[in-house]
Amino acid sequence: MTRPRIRVAAYVIRLRAVPELLVFDHVGLPQAGTQVPAGGVRPGEEPEQAVLREVLEETGLRTASVVEPLVVEDKPHPDTHQPRRTTYFHLQAPATTADAWTHTVGGAGEDTGLTFACRFLPLPLEHPLADDQDAWLGRIDPRWARRP
Repeated sequence: MTRPRIRVAAYVIRLRAVPELLVFDHVGLPQAGTQVPAGGVRPGEEPEQAVLREVLEETGLRTASVVEPLVVEDKPHPDTHQPRRTTYFHLQAPATTADAWTHTVGGAGEDTGLTFACRFLPLPLEHPLADDQDAWLGRIDPRWARRP
């Protein structure tokens, strides 16, 4: 049996008049869909460190802080069908965080060079995220659960 790829995903919440979720879209690749920051955990890296690193790498946001882990999801990759184990985290961003920006991923990972259009969306979301990444928002607040 193949061991699952260990991953993290971030629900970065900004509290304003209504709570908002940080999401991004791949510039020039709309078929990838709207997503939250997520990615693999490096060997020897703690999940809390990994989720902050992924947020920084994919959005450039340095001011998010971990509130709590929410759930561990075992679900195969939608394209490769390889096993994945993703820990979803609740993070908080300052209310003063910009509404929207673009960020080009640096470093040496598989996303290096990609440009992401980042923005906050009000909760609950009107449309589902790519790969059902919004499935666990109700764990933070039941009012944020996916609409039927």
